Amino acid sequence: MEIHSHHDPAAGDGVQSALMYEFKSNSKSKRYELKDIYEHIAEFSGDQHGSRFIQTKLETANSDEKERVFREIEPNAIPLMTDVFGNYVIQKFFEHGDQTHKKILANKMRGQVLTLSLQMYGCRVVQKALDHVLVDQQAMLVGELKEHVIKCVKDQNGNHVIQKAIERCPPQTIEFITAAFRGQVQQLSIHPYGCRVVQRCLERCDTPSKTAIMGELMDGIPHMIPDQYGNYVVQHVVSKDEGPGKARVLQTVLGSLENFSKHKFASNVVEKCIEQADDYWRRQVVYILADGNSRRLDSEAVLVSMIKDNFGNYVIQKLLDTLCAEDFTTFMDQLQPAVNQAKRTGCGKQMLSIEKKMHSRMSPGRWTNGSGSIYGQSHGGYGLQMPTPPFASHYGSAATTPPPLTSDTQSLQSSNISSVNGDTVEGADRSRKGSEVINDESRYVGR
Repeated sequence: MEIHSHHDPAAGDGVQSALMYEFKSNSKSKRYELKDIYEHIAEFSGDQHGSRFIQTKLETANSDEKERVFREIEPNAIPLMTDVFGNYVIQKFFEHGDQTHKKILANKMRGQVLTLSLQMYGCRVVQKALDHVLVDQQAMLVGELKEHVIKCVKDQNGNHVIQKAIERCPPQTIEFITAAFRGQVQQLSIHPYGCRVVQRCLERCDTPSKTAIMGELMDGIPHMIPDQYGNYVVQHVVSKDEGPGKARVLQTVLGSLENFSKHKFASNVVEKCIEQADDYWRRQVVYILADGNSRRLDSEAVLVSMIKDNFGNYVIQKLLDTLCAEDFTTFMDQLQPAVNQAKRTGCGKQMLSIEKKMHSRMSPGRWTNGSGSIYGQSHGGYGLQMPTPPFASHYGSAATTPPPLTSDTQSLQSSNISSVNGDTVEGADRSRKGSEVINDESRYVGR
């Protein structure tokens, strides 16, 4: 039986059988089983309610029932793979079918993998297949993308297939993927979809591939930090890498701390560094801010400027959350006067958040020094030995300083990237991008 349109027949764009009409009318009062819709499986698969019914039943169906359903699914496999409701039935067979079913479906996809990967619903089926087929079938499927890797990476659907291949396939199967990235890693890192794939490579690829990718990233870090999408790749490096990549990011951030802290996207990276670095590095941040306060005599102090800034104030808050007790005490000696000054010029919600964190850590019995005093009182002889810039001995050689930034602009690389829809990255509740790229499998949930 050939598949009919899955849409509501009332809209006039599809054919509905009498059985489908009866099912929709009586499904709440009558208990239906798979055998009740035999000869209509393809039609039901392309209907919202029918698809959900089949999916539910396949989870507990016996082998004979699955085989009977599959015989009707097989001739319509490709149309169903690209169908808004039918694709879920195909996915269920990859999950709950036997190896014969999975092999047949994989073979049906021969010559169609690129088309499916670039299609909104077909890409989900390809991903599910890579989760459940055997290694040789994985190689057959992803092999069809060999000449189209970059096209898929930059596609809103295809990038998910490349990510899945990186996650699920053996290194030898996906060597052609990382090979295609050579010389393009920085450009992919500032692409709305490419940045996801680069992160997945840094998570899942073998060591030689990771090393090659990190090698290309190193020189671009100063320009990726303030980029709308590149900042996510840099955050990933800070969170996951313990080698020269992370050290390079930390050193670069120290070299442009104020500018980065007040930049819409770069401030995400500064916060991630504060969160992931050690106490020694955070102490250097305190030193730089204190030194900037003392040097800037003819304009607004650094801390006051950051407190009032829409993004810089979050960096201050992250410091208050993460500094060790001794460094917190020293920082408070600098911060409290700046807070008082900022109050006089008028600050909004960010000031309240900063003061709340200050008072939380100054609560009785917490964050005191050896003599029991808190900030603003005697430090009891444990004053910090501040390091001398540029701190090269601990975090590597000084990095190239990027051009000046403003909170309202993005880097040159990202200025030419076209806008994308909201599901590219998850926004934060502070009018800027969130601090992590999500793996938006959630958009595949729901029938």
